[in-house]
Amino acid sequence: MNENQFETEAIRTQIERSQFLEHSNPLYLTSSYVFEDAEDMRASFADEKKRNVYSRYSNPNTTEFIEKVCKMEGAESGYAFASGMSAVFSTFAALLDSGDHIVSLQNIFGSTQVLFNSVLPKWNISTDYFNIHELEKVESLINANTKVIYAESPTNPAVDILDIEFLGDIARKHDILLIIDNCFATPYLQQPIKFGADLVIHSATKLMDGQGRVLGGVTVGRSDLVEKITFFARNSGPALSPFNAWVLSKSLETLPVRVDKHCENAMEVAKFLETHKNVAFVKYPFLKSHPQQKLAIKQMRLGGNIVAFEIKGGIEAGRKFLDAIKLCTLSANLGDTRTIVTHPSSTTHAKLSQDDRLKTGITDGLIRVSVGLEHKEDIINDLRQALG
Repeated sequence: MNENQFETEAIRTQIERSQFLEHSNPLYLTSSYVFEDAEDMRASFADEKKRNVYSRYSNPNTTEFIEKVCKMEGAESGYAFASGMSAVFSTFAALLDSGDHIVSLQNIFGSTQVLFNSVLPKWNISTDYFNIHELEKVESLINANTKVIYAESPTNPAVDILDIEFLGDIARKHDILLIIDNCFATPYLQQPIKFGADLVIHSATKLMDGQGRVLGGVTVGRSDLVEKITFFARNSGPALSPFNAWVLSKSLETLPVRVDKHCENAMEVAKFLETHKNVAFVKYPFLKSHPQQKLAIKQMRLGGNIVAFEIKGGIEAGRKFLDAIKLCTLSANLGDTRTIVTHPSSTTHAKLSQDDRLKTGITDGLIRVSVGLEHKEDIINDLRQALG
């Protein structure tokens, strides 16, 4: 931050007030804007004037949301999307051409992997994968057509930690882009641009909203790259709605205090699970038992709200556990005020082959817990009774 601390920027970043001098930015539920005269209209459409023309292009609410995320991430510019996956797709569609190549972490969100494996190949865009435990192989995957290294950290759903600075150094060496999905950490816990990322992507649906209300996505980073993404998005139409942008902007004002509590609860849940007889192992970035704990502490302020653990007994034990849950919620979402439990191999990553799931650390008995803001003892008691 240039002047204020993170918490202050989250609250005090606001576009210019209207003539009504409102304290809180109002909703701008309008599809379009009026012009003073023919010359004003011509200049606005020619981009000679920086102003709102049409809400598919920009809107005061989306502008405020983007500016907040940029300040939080230390980014030059950004664009807001209707969902996290529209941000992922639009970013790659805007920056890549036919024949280009991606080097991606294997341990990524299931829909992103489907995009890389089944959609982008239609335009002759290929992807090769590296395992998070074999970063030394990344450089060997880069060829003359490679344009992007892509990764998540922490990973979904096994919460492994990636060395972002190591990938940033490789990207600089080969003059290619590093794009990081920062959804699990949020900009409060981690700023990948500090470690060499050119662009950062978020599913704002998750912790940025934090209450399971709206969909949203955002890509921020270098202004020259965002300019290309903006051109693509303005003409293809995946824009974030003003209402959702308004909700998300308000949510960012409480992001630090919410995420602090999420992390506190998650650490207690992780410690409990480590002691349970029916749990084979627990993965949480700030646990001493996590293989990348030192790296997590280097890159992150706290460990996040996601705990992954292996329940003994495989896929049937996982389903039995979910059926026994009473207080927590069974859902595919995460980052909610409510604690959510998910069985990735039968839900979020079910479309991947078992071999591909295992490559990403998704065993049949893996459970992902998105720890919410309920009292920690109530969360633990529900997990205890469901584990048996």
